[in-house]
Amino acid sequence: MQFNFITLFPDKIESYFQSGIPGKAKNNGFIDINTIHLRDFAGNKHQKVDDTIYGGGPGMLLQVGPVYRALESLGDKKGLVVLMSPSGKLFDQKLAKELYASSDCFTFISGYYEGVDHRVTEHLIDREVAIGNYVISSGDLASLVVADCISRLVPGFLGKEASLEEESHNEEEELEYPQFTKPYEFMGWTVPDVLVNGNHEEIRKWRQNNRKTRNHS
Repeated sequence: MQFNFITLFPDKIESYFQSGIPGKAKNNGFIDINTIHLRDFAGNKHQKVDDTIYGGGPGMLLQVGPVYRALESLGDKKGLVVLMSPSGKLFDQKLAKELYASSDCFTFISGYYEGVDHRVTEHLIDREVAIGNYVISSGDLASLVVADCISRLVPGFLGKEASLEEESHNEEEELEYPQFTKPYEFMGWTVPDVLVNGNHEEIRKWRQNNRKTRNHS
């Protein structure tokens, strides 16, 4: 699985894939990471990639030119081009599976400031995705969330396929059951006896009956 990131902060992206499960998956060849520094395609000596908004308004927008040139530099290795945007389709596990099934290569465009020139959305991308109804300082965080989630669907990424089968979310928004580890008792708080009695069928039933569901209130 190939992930390209068009970003103003390549180090932020690369550092994420240097440790933990993502780092191991990268080192073992299950995923490949490529960062494209947007300022390299600014087209001016000051490497300026943003400007004021036509018609007025606060903040700055990423210009269409640098984004276009960054994408063109990838040639036929762009894959599915995804813009991280608050107005995009809300990302969930169902969409993660849909994206994973649609391509083995993704290019993420991170938004900054007030976003991007709308011509990027109109002409240069395949999907527009949002990770939630809130505001964050950098689209890089959103790109990493989506890339990480899709990565976990790659066979071998987690090491054990059982880990994927027991994932915390499914398409019905049913979450994982409560889980415990040693010690059995801490400050008077004990582990449910059913989990330590060795009866696997009773444990299975307990876990099924105690799965959490998402609270939308």
